[in-house]
Amino acid sequence: MATSRSIGTLQEGSLHAALKTWYAQPGDEFEVDVDGFVIDLRRGDQLIEFQTRSFSALKRKLNRLVTEHPIRLVHPISLEKWVVRLKADRRTVAGRRKSPRRGQLASIFEELVSFPELVAHPNFTLEVLLTREEELKIRDPTAPWRRKGWRIHDRRLVEVLERLVFTTPADFRRFVPETLASTFTVRDLARAADQPVWRARKMAYCLRRMGVLAVQGRRGGAWLYGLGR
Repeated sequence: MATSRSIGTLQEGSLHAALKTWYAQPGDEFEVDVDGFVIDLRRGDQLIEFQTRSFSALKRKLNRLVTEHPIRLVHPISLEKWVVRLKADRRTVAGRRKSPRRGQLASIFEELVSFPELVAHPNFTLEVLLTREEELKIRDPTAPWRRKGWRIHDRRLVEVLERLVFTTPADFRRFVPETLASTFTVRDLARAADQPVWRARKMAYCLRRMGVLAVQGRRGGAWLYGLGR
């Protein structure tokens, strides 16, 4: 049996709550109890989860629910970010600047390493929202030195720029550049996709577990990959 609460009744960050509000349609149910888990949003038979941070926290939940329910996981990636520093009252703005860092779609693999196999399940859909957001910071003397006495207090949605939906492993072939040879290493993938090697390793791992890539042998000490099924 499932029960539903009104939107925003559970404690959550501003970005998470804003995404739910932006995504909602008439008739949607919020914070629904399903099979012992609280789901962000239910639309008909579909269960929709919004995850703004680590996917690992959802692994058990999604693996349990996907066997019986169609599930859509919605994740934002900020292409443009504004850093807002707040005064001690945590409301008054002390400064605002545009961050030089820009997110990119390929960063989804940094989270997807938690359950890449789930992409192949017929009940699972991943939706990525490319966004603009604000990152709110407050003074914190215990913050690591590299953060210069500031820590992240909250994140706010400014705008959703684009929606990208991945329903099958084949949808992830877009991350394998056509300029690659028939077999290639992680370093080849990194160069062709213009990604750091550490991220290309995560890409190769996820794509292999999905079946998009397959191991074709070795070149020296490196695995050789090629397109799978």
